[in-house]
Amino acid sequence: MTETLTLDSRTKTLGTTKQLGNSDLHLTAIGFGAWAIGGGGWQYGWGAQDDQDSIDAIHRSLDAGINWIDTAAVYGLGHSEEIVAKALKSSGAKPYVFTKSSMTWGADRKIVQTMKKIREEVEQSLRRLQVDVIDLYQIHWPVPDEELEEGWSTMAELQREGKVRWIGVSNFNVAQLERALRIAPITSLQPPYSMINRTVEPEILPFCQKHGIGVINYSPMQSGLLTGAMTKERVAQMPEDDFRRNAKNYQEPQLSRNLELAELLRAIGKRRNVEAGVVAIAWTLHNPAITAAIVGGRNPKQVEGVLPAVDFRLSEDEFAEIGHFLATRF
Repeated sequence: MTETLTLDSRTKTLGTTKQLGNSDLHLTAIGFGAWAIGGGGWQYGWGAQDDQDSIDAIHRSLDAGINWIDTAAVYGLGHSEEIVAKALKSSGAKPYVFTKSSMTWGADRKIVQTMKKIREEVEQSLRRLQVDVIDLYQIHWPVPDEELEEGWSTMAELQREGKVRWIGVSNFNVAQLERALRIAPITSLQPPYSMINRTVEPEILPFCQKHGIGVINYSPMQSGLLTGAMTKERVAQMPEDDFRRNAKNYQEPQLSRNLELAELLRAIGKRRNVEAGVVAIAWTLHNPAITAAIVGGRNPKQVEGVLPAVDFRLSEDEFAEIGHFLATRF
């Protein structure tokens, strides 16, 4: 990966970018994550969401110079991809558009994980996104594991056919990455990575560095926990169709510990005039294996709060301060 100051031909925005793995994609430090804008009414939804808020959030991100959007077919069972298309049509901007496959559903809205329908899925995503080619197409989950070789072979075929420009994976472990590499190069991995979830640090991130695989991490703010805006009262009032109600990090005893961490990030951010969430994002970007971070926003105000993460970086002293807390409390 290389870090360059470029005038991107698609966004016409000057900024510091990083090359994603073996691709010709040069990404801003954060990208717009479109999970939450899929809304509620499905297994991993975030509760009700106003579509105009979603469109306005995307517009604010693009206006600020963010040059990539990450979504998935399953977010809102197709709805997120449709909203991304509407936002791009009304914006006129041409950011890189990333999406994912391998989680399908039927009339009953129940999710089925399979890599056998990727060819069918890409056509549906192209239609919903209203694009001729997908810049980065990713396998969302390597489930079931025995379908990995078939799924990754299909991805490589789609790339050769020109339906997608680059291919990546999400939520793969090292053994699965090795299996995929025997078939075709991997442009990128998309794993969860935050101060609260550091499971990729010991093996997965070093493997990606060694093999030139770009990494775009999701949930750097742990689904809102590290934004500084979360409280126990807010968690208690979450709607039934918000998946976070049942997430272990939103339940005790983890919740109190996590909110204590958020308070530390708020204090550090106050010294630098940024929000706690910006500090959380910067912590992940401090790792040299990370190319860029996926950051969600459900309305323009939320986007506005995290935009400083494009340029904000932690000092070594601040990074050590956070490290001390994690070592003693986690």
